[in-house]
Amino acid sequence: MFKGFYNLTSGMVSQERRLDVVANNMTNISTAGYRAELYTDSTFREVMISRVGNKNKAVSTEMGMESYILAPSVLYTDYGQGAFDETELPLDFAIEGDGFFAIQTADGTAYTRAGSFILDNDGYLCMSEFGRVLDDQGEPLRLGTDQIHADTAGNIYASDNSYLGTLGVYSFPDNDALERTPFGLFTGEGAQVNREMVIHHQWTERSNVSMIREMVSMMTTQRALQSAATMSKIYDQVIVRATSDLGRL
Repeated sequence: MFKGFYNLTSGMVSQERRLDVVANNMTNISTAGYRAELYTDSTFREVMISRVGNKNKAVSTEMGMESYILAPSVLYTDYGQGAFDETELPLDFAIEGDGFFAIQTADGTAYTRAGSFILDNDGYLCMSEFGRVLDDQGEPLRLGTDQIHADTAGNIYASDNSYLGTLGVYSFPDNDALERTPFGLFTGEGAQVNREMVIHHQWTERSNVSMIREMVSMMTTQRALQSAATMSKIYDQVIVRATSDLGRL
């Protein structure tokens, strides 16, 4: 009798979580290098539905499979390329192709597509509030000056054309195995230097969030949530009426 509540409630919970993901994507649409999240759900613990007779309960007829609960499945990350913005800032870099910048954080090496950097007090290239940027040898990259220019391979030179170092760009065998940190960085094993990418100096990569896609998803999810909430109220009224009639009998 009450299985409808399981379906409707789990549906509302699932749609609320989907809205949270959409809201987070839309909030970060202007965050450089941000990678959009994609929410998926699935049915949980499907059971066989059978029909039995009114008198003889020993014989049943299989009718099919049914699930009582809609449960979260996997939260995917979209690693697709974002568009580029020219900033003309000397410490901004963007990656065209696969790969991440490596950041030496207090909790170990983390990876990001956001390439808006600064110099710390010791002249090292760093990501503000997180840590120093690593070169292609896995070492902190010291520039000592922001009067620089860089080529498409990530080689950085001073104003007198003296070589300062090479930006490290690292790729992974399977990006889906990466874990996103609460700060929007990624962690994972098996990072290898990627020399097939192209570095754009004085540019940053935009978020790859599609505003149109997120707006459509938001409207669809809100309608599904409202429909489930309305049906839940109707179902509750039906149950109240049914139990009330049974009580009078």
